[in-house]
Amino acid sequence: MHICKNFTIFAAANRFITMRYLISGGGTGGHIFPAVSIANALKELDPEAQILFVGALGRMEMERVPQAGYEIVGLPVRGFNRAQPWKNVSVLIDLAKSIHQVKKVIRDFRPDVGVGVGGYASGAAMWAAAKMGIPILLQEQNGFAGVTNKLLKDKAAKICVAYEGMERFFPAEKIILTGNPVRQNLLKGKRTMDNGQRNLLIIGGSLGARTINEAVIKGLPVMGDGLRVVWQTGKTYYERCKTAWEAAGQPKNIEVHDFLSDMPDRYAQADLVISRAGASSISELCLLGKPAILVPSPNVAEDHQTHNALALVNKEAAVLVRDAEAADKLISTALELIKDEKRLETLHTNILKLAQKDSAKRIAEEVMKLARNAK
Repeated sequence: MHICKNFTIFAAANRFITMRYLISGGGTGGHIFPAVSIANALKELDPEAQILFVGALGRMEMERVPQAGYEIVGLPVRGFNRAQPWKNVSVLIDLAKSIHQVKKVIRDFRPDVGVGVGGYASGAAMWAAAKMGIPILLQEQNGFAGVTNKLLKDKAAKICVAYEGMERFFPAEKIILTGNPVRQNLLKGKRTMDNGQRNLLIIGGSLGARTINEAVIKGLPVMGDGLRVVWQTGKTYYERCKTAWEAAGQPKNIEVHDFLSDMPDRYAQADLVISRAGASSISELCLLGKPAILVPSPNVAEDHQTHNALALVNKEAAVLVRDAEAADKLISTALELIKDEKRLETLHTNILKLAQKDSAKRIAEEVMKLARNAK
């Protein structure tokens, strides 16, 4: 009885000193990857830390987070229908349900800190956490702040950002410039001999980028000798792109892939990268110092990819080709740029200056400071 009592006291004390973190966000890989990276960094710094994710039911985080080894709770929260506002009654009902549900999760899990990375679920979870007296830290990936983080700015204790000049969105005293967490294994890529060929890497994300793919299809006849092209089409467009490649005579200097699993080596080989301007992609390009042509997606909230791209373009760290102009200008711009050694070196030097290293660890350290203060 005495031993049991002592064990109960010890267990209670151990629960008290164990830090608990509630992490919320998702909807896209651009939110999910930073969230998981922060969780991994927290576990590396504090192996005993308890971490619980909150996501939106039916969104990709409900699959990706468990794959990364973390527990996740799904909320019925959804985005507002801006095109048909009268349909938002059910959205508001689901938001109320989500806030009620996440409050119960918070009471049961008892987090020391909440971490929000953007997305529908993050808004509900971080709002509830702040209302319940839990300090929250926000991580904003883009150069133009997302709606969720802007709504939560007054409730946040700290806001970690990837770009300078974010004082126009958030209180200056709360901002910490940390950059975005990126895949650190990207630095381990190796460049093999290429017989003097110039290497062009074209990436459109896991689902692909329609405009970029259409521009490449149109440019297949002019991407000839002296150029090696790795073309990642995304799963959505792979069959169409492969058919176009076959119709062009299956040029041996052009590889067509729906997905690239060996990104460290692909990046290492590339002399020039064509990419969308998502926050994670840009952070990777900065870390690796890769000259890039950015084609911002027009299908994102508040055109934030254009803001991301301009943050680099204005410092001569990247080249911008707008989505509407890509069909006519993208490949010709790439072919001209990849031959211009001086311009490539300028882009390499300037984009490398914008790299923020060890971002996930630095964010995790800020989260842990808040937890210690809360204790």
